[in-house]
Amino acid sequence: MKRALLISNSTLYGSGYLDHAESEVRDFLGPGKRIVFVPFAAYERGKYTAQARARFERMNCELMSLHDVSNPRREVESADAIFVGGGNTFRLLKGLYDFDLLEPIRRVVAEGTPYIGSSAGSIVAGPSLRTTKDMPVVEPPSFAALGLVPFQISPHYLDPDPSPKHMGETQEERILQFLEENEAPVAGLREGAMLRVEGERVTLQGSAGARLFRRGEQPVEVLPGAEVSELLLQTAGSAA
Repeated sequence: MKRALLISNSTLYGSGYLDHAESEVRDFLGPGKRIVFVPFAAYERGKYTAQARARFERMNCELMSLHDVSNPRREVESADAIFVGGGNTFRLLKGLYDFDLLEPIRRVVAEGTPYIGSSAGSIVAGPSLRTTKDMPVVEPPSFAALGLVPFQISPHYLDPDPSPKHMGETQEERILQFLEENEAPVAGLREGAMLRVEGERVTLQGSAGARLFRRGEQPVEVLPGAEVSELLLQTAGSAA
C-alpha cells in the first residue's frame, strides 16, 4: 500500500525544524526506522543533512543522506523510509534526475516504503513541479516529477490579502492559471498543514486547513481531520 506524508513547511513560526510535525511523523513512521534523506533542494547539502539527522535522531530514527553515499539507488532500495526535504524545487528535481532516482523511488514507494516530503519534497511527490513558487535557479531535464500521487501540492499557501498594496498575483490566482492548462487537482496547504496518504485514503492533518482546487469547480475549504480522497484522487468530471 502506497504511504506518504506531504508536509507544507519544515518550520512553523515559533517552533524549530519539524517540531510542528513531530507527532504526525512519529505516528506515520514508528520508532527505529532507517531513513534515507534526499537533500538536493539545498545548496549546502552537508549542513542540511546535519540538521535533518539531528532532528530524526530525536525521534529515534537513523538518517543517511544520498549525497554522502557511493550508490544512492541501492540506499533507496534498502531504506525503511524516504524523507525529501524542502528548498528550491528546481534544484531538487534536477538532483533526482542527475542521480537517476525517480524510477527507484517510484518503485519502492509503490511497494510500500513510506515517503515523507516537506515543501519542495511534497511538490515533487506530485505529477510535476508546475505549482512551485521557486525561481528556476537550475534547469532540470523535465518538469515531470515523481507522480506518487495524482494531485499537485502548493505549499506555504497564503490567502489573498483583502486590502493589498502589492498588486501582483495571489497564490490562488496562480493555481487557477495552472488549472486553465492542466487537469490535476491542487492542494493549497497552509503553514502547519499536511496530507497523509494511505493507499486510496487521503486525510488532512496538522494544525491548519487547506484550500483544494479542481478544474472548472469552486475551491473547497477543508479543516484538519477531513478526508479529501474524492477531491484529490479524481480529476474534474470523473467523480461518481
